Amino acid sequence: MKYAAVLLGTTLALTSVWAMAQQAPESILPPGFDKPAAPPRDKPARPARPAAPDRQNDRQNDRQPDRTPDRPDAPPASSLPSPSGSTATSVPVIQPLPGAPAAAPTLPRVAVPSDLPSLADLENLPPDQLDELLGLKPKFDIPAAARRSLEQVGVIGTDDGGFAPHSLAAQPAALVRAVIAGTKGPVVSRWGHILLRRALASRLDAPQGMDGAEFAALRTGLLVRLGEGRTARALAQDVDGANYSPELTQAALDAYVASADPVGMCPVAALQGGARKDGQWQVIRAICAAFSGESSSAMSQLDRATYRGAMPRIDMLLAQKFAGAGGNARRAVTIEWDGVKTMTPWRYALSIATGLTPPATAMAGASPMYDYTAATAPMLGLMARAAAADRAAAAGVVSSAAMVDLYSQIFAADDVDAAWSARSAKLRDAYVASDPAARMTAMKALWDDTGSPDARYSRQILTAYAAARLPVDKSFAGDAGGLVAAMLGAGLDRNALAWAGTVPQGSMAWAQLALAAPTRSNPVTSSAIGDFVSGDQTPQARKSRFLVAGLAGLGRIDESTIRSQSSKLSIDLGRQTHWTRLIDRAATVNNPALVALLAGVGMQGNGWDKMTSVNLFHIVGALERVGLGAEARMIAAEAVARG
Repeated sequence: MKYAAVLLGTTLALTSVWAMAQQAPESILPPGFDKPAAPPRDKPARPARPAAPDRQNDRQNDRQPDRTPDRPDAPPASSLPSPSGSTATSVPVIQPLPGAPAAAPTLPRVAVPSDLPSLADLENLPPDQLDELLGLKPKFDIPAAARRSLEQVGVIGTDDGGFAPHSLAAQPAALVRAVIAGTKGPVVSRWGHILLRRALASRLDAPQGMDGAEFAALRTGLLVRLGEGRTARALAQDVDGANYSPELTQAALDAYVASADPVGMCPVAALQGGARKDGQWQVIRAICAAFSGESSSAMSQLDRATYRGAMPRIDMLLAQKFAGAGGNARRAVTIEWDGVKTMTPWRYALSIATGLTPPATAMAGASPMYDYTAATAPMLGLMARAAAADRAAAAGVVSSAAMVDLYSQIFAADDVDAAWSARSAKLRDAYVASDPAARMTAMKALWDDTGSPDARYSRQILTAYAAARLPVDKSFAGDAGGLVAAMLGAGLDRNALAWAGTVPQGSMAWAQLALAAPTRSNPVTSSAIGDFVSGDQTPQARKSRFLVAGLAGLGRIDESTIRSQSSKLSIDLGRQTHWTRLIDRAATVNNPALVALLAGVGMQGNGWDKMTSVNLFHIVGALERVGLGAEARMIAAEAVARG
């Protein structure tokens, strides 16, 4: 603001000089007319008496003898009465007499800072930065009637499946803060991811002692860490830019970058202005200037930021290319990936936003989060999005219907390679082939044409509705495990349960259906579980452990079966930790939203080998007790299918 004070002070000083000059106007009369002739000697001029404040003073002045001065045109100041009736010692001259020289004005002294921008710099500043420099930047960019309260923030209401607004209002702020901030990355379960996303995006009141902006920032940050850039962006947009805290500003910036849309941050950047001085913020403001029509100024700012080393060189080159694409800078920027061996969200977002393909050397070993962004990025090609969907669907980011739509576009396109064209044709056969055996063959071909368990599970989700259309037939019993996994992956539990009387006891399909059934009249026997354990080929009988934990959490095996199977599988479902006590307590007080958040803490990891049977037991049991039985059953069945 010191710049604004200096600039305004200088303006006032110049205005004062102009006003003083107006106090001494130059006469426009011909020469001689501004010097009237002196009156005759025999008739001296009477000086005009000033008006008296009352009649008494008028009478006193009437009795005063006339005193003719030596110079009628310049009466002595001492002879003039003051308005109050007393004799004045001096009379200020309001306007100089005609012909008298005006006094030279005295200019105020203004301290000019040494780092005041030059006129050239001021001309090149974008309008928002110039307004900020002059102190003219408004605090709000939304009319008062349209501003939103921070009392409730979220994008999913109860009518859309969201949690109740008051779910976390009575919880201590420290607990909610620790739970959300303690979830550092993705969760292993597709259905766990979907449940956690729903809880974070719900329209909720802030907990006790927590500001609404902080609550929004915590949830936005976790959604970004889950790979839900679009949902995180929508949540951040539910808060007015003038109400952003520094934490929410950073979380929103991460959300816009994660969704490959840095320009979405521009309204907030215009309001926040120079609140931040870091390199990324300077670059974002320059990009926003380019997209607002100030291309030359934006490129100059990026050049200066590059010189100062605001960000690594590759990041600055990508920013220049992105800014140039949004304006008329007409500058060719060549991106050189030599020496770049790591990928960051910033580099990935600006690369795909400008039509570039990130190099394989930088993408090698990169986080699957980039696939989650690519699967929903409209600027990428169909094949690139379909390849990314093979990981995003298994994580819960992409639905079965969205994958079918994507493959349908590939089938209708002409510029796709042979491999993807064949896959889209197989998907069509899986849905509409007249022979059920041909449909089953097409589905299996899609499942097997993958390179990882996550990709195979994504392809099963792709064919979920095709599996539901397949008639229940004993000839397909050998593939029933994959069919049931596909249907349960998309939530088609009723269609999957149609196979309950066809699949053999102890098979993979039987185990999933034992967990997915909404109700069960009789508990699962120990011998049936033993049949499944005997055929389990997973390391340390992981699927068997998950089966026992899931059945115990749902209350579908008795205590003696729990003890016997726990002893055989070397698991201790009674083991307690601080987390198990918290989630059990949340279930006891019937708080579904808090249980969902705590379930996310217990399912963290990048693979099912990171999941423990104890955590699964407490998650399934807590969800079942708070009325989220459908989610509990789907998570338990998924654990067996993918464990």
